[in-house]
Amino acid sequence: MKHKLDLNAWNRKEHFAFFKQMEEPFFGVTARIDCTKAYAKAKELGVSFFTYYLHKTLLAVNAVENFRYRIIDDEIFVFDRIDASATILRDDKTFGFSLVEFDESLATFAEITKKEIARIQVTPGLITRDFEINLIHFSAVPWIDFTSYSHARSFTWPDSCPKISYGKMTDENGKKTMAIAVHVHHGLADGYHVGQFLTLLQELMNE
Repeated sequence: MKHKLDLNAWNRKEHFAFFKQMEEPFFGVTARIDCTKAYAKAKELGVSFFTYYLHKTLLAVNAVENFRYRIIDDEIFVFDRIDASATILRDDKTFGFSLVEFDESLATFAEITKKEIARIQVTPGLITRDFEINLIHFSAVPWIDFTSYSHARSFTWPDSCPKISYGKMTDENGKKTMAIAVHVHHGLADGYHVGQFLTLLQELMNE
């Protein structure tokens, strides 16, 4: 479900008009997330760490309204729920785009994720199913502790989905951290909103 945002009543109407005309309207930041408690909690619950931090990421995404904005025909719609299209690696080292539907229950979400990962393993190709735009584009690069990040993008393809990527987990004196890159459409969100997302994500990872 979604509803149209009233642009005339929106205090960022001018910002949207300014940034939507740009060839590259996305901006990105790279930060670090402390995942010490989250990693231990995932192990305690018997949930894969990937599933656990994807769930926490989607909880934070769905809580920050600007991350639920999407552009359709030059208008902004607010979606009630945002899912994830995560890149899933296969045994032959290719990957496919998945569709992992969000559920607030970690147990339910873990089952959804498990089934979708299994489906990707036996489904060839890159685009493995139809997608809507109530998504984040999600990826993990667990081999690289990156300090910056960029994405392949077609400027002729209309895109307003946030892109969130995690790097290699590192351990220093018992403190586990991961790099996270967040790219968002500047017509829909500013640094303030990315800061909201990262602050909430860290709180959720510390639970």
